[in-house]
Amino acid sequence: MTKILIVEDEPGIYTFLQEGLADEGYETLVATDGYDALHDFAECHPDLVLLDWMLPTMDGIEVCRRIRETDEVTPVLFLTAKDGVEDTIKGLRTGANDYIKKPFSFEELVERIKIHFRNRQHDDILRLGEIVVNLTTHQVQAHDKEVQLTGREFDLLTYFIRHKDRVCSRDDIIKDVWGIDFQYDTGVIDVFMNALRKKLGMKSNGYIKTIRGVGFIATDR
Repeated sequence: MTKILIVEDEPGIYTFLQEGLADEGYETLVATDGYDALHDFAECHPDLVLLDWMLPTMDGIEVCRRIRETDEVTPVLFLTAKDGVEDTIKGLRTGANDYIKKPFSFEELVERIKIHFRNRQHDDILRLGEIVVNLTTHQVQAHDKEVQLTGREFDLLTYFIRHKDRVCSRDDIIKDVWGIDFQYDTGVIDVFMNALRKKLGMKSNGYIKTIRGVGFIATDR
C-alpha cells in the first residue's frame, strides 16, 4: 500500500488528513515535530511527504533540506499558511515538489498527490547513455543485454545516474551509498567500480569518468 508521511503538529489537521487519505486507499503515519519526521522518513521510507512549514524543534524548511541530502526522489509537498511569493520560492528551492496553501481543498490535495505519483512512475526507469535501469524490477540493461549486478553495484550505479553531470566525491559516495559517516578507506569504491565497468562493458573513460583526486562523474557522452 502507498505510504504517506504526514508531518503536522495540529491534531485537528493531521486527524482530518489521516481519515481522508485512508478513505482514498493510502496508508499514513504522523510525525508532530521535525526530528520525529526525519526519524520516520529514514525508518519507514514513505512514498510521499506532506510537510507543514511551522513545526516544533525544527521547521519544515530544515526538514526538507535534510531529506534532500539523502533522497532526491520522494515527493515532498508543503502544507502551510505562508502565502508570500518569497516563501513559495524558498520552499521550492529547498527541494519541495509542491506548495499547497492552508486552508486547502482536500479534493485538490488528493489530485496533487495523484499527479506526483503518476510523475514518479516515469522515474522508475533511469538511463545513462545505453545503460537502462529499472528501479521496480532491479533489472539493468547495457547495450541491449541484461546485466546481473550485486546489490551494492546496483546502488552505486543508480547513485551515479541520479547525480548525472555532477562530480561525486569519494567521501560523498561512501556516506550516501555505503552509509558510512566516518573516516573510511574509500579505496573500496575502486573495487566495485572495476567490477561495475567490466559488467557494463564500460571503459574507464566511458559513461562514468574518474576525476583523479576527487571522485567520479556520470555523463551520457
